[in-house]
Amino acid sequence: MFVTCLVDMFRPTVGFSAVKLLEEAGCVVDVPMEQVCCGQPAFNAGDLASARKVAKPLIAMFADHDYVVAPSGSCAGMMIKHFPELFANDPEMAEPVKALAAKTWELVSFLTDVMKLQGVAAAFDGSITYHDSCSGLRELKVKEQPRKLLRSVTGLSINELQEPETCCGFGGTFCVKYPEISGKMVGDKTTDIKNSGADMLLAGDMGCLMNMAGKLRREGSDMEVRHVAEVLADMTMAAPGIAGSEKG
Repeated sequence: MFVTCLVDMFRPTVGFSAVKLLEEAGCVVDVPMEQVCCGQPAFNAGDLASARKVAKPLIAMFADHDYVVAPSGSCAGMMIKHFPELFANDPEMAEPVKALAAKTWELVSFLTDVMKLQGVAAAFDGSITYHDSCSGLRELKVKEQPRKLLRSVTGLSINELQEPETCCGFGGTFCVKYPEISGKMVGDKTTDIKNSGADMLLAGDMGCLMNMAGKLRREGSDMEVRHVAEVLADMTMAAPGIAGSEKG
């Protein structure tokens, strides 16, 4: 499993939830302790040399694994879609990069599309609404997979957003480069979220979740915010909801 930086630093419960789901689906899970960032921030900032420096050890580290699974559409998308671009002019890296991209999956997509998981043994007494994070949706076509598994959760109902596919304004470095635009986007998103009437907001990417959670808190909302893996793994009691950023 590729843990991701935000899960490691801010939300370890997501990592434990992901491991639980993978093991219950029949996988033997290895979490290499030497893993680091996938290089996405440097890549998005145009620092391709630094991105390659960070990415190379990961490519070698996961060479002997059958699959690489990440609880993040953006990090999985980086490895699947952008590593080949990053090493396009490096013939020695062509095959290792191609092999990694072919076996890398976003968590919920892996569970449903590879392991053919039809449902989970979890319960949640309430309603959720779901945000489709941009990278997972647009790069990896993750849309129906989380909803399929969520519909198997006992007691859970889904209140769809009016615009579930609209960006929350995070966009990694985008929210730093264009804070006013990002702020307007997340404000529109939280209005949609609150109008859904749901008890909880779910998504598959920590960056988006922290962005939306922070805005909801600054607006005075007490809506619970969680990664979808926490609900699917029945681990909502393991930690409080995501608090998000108190700034911006």
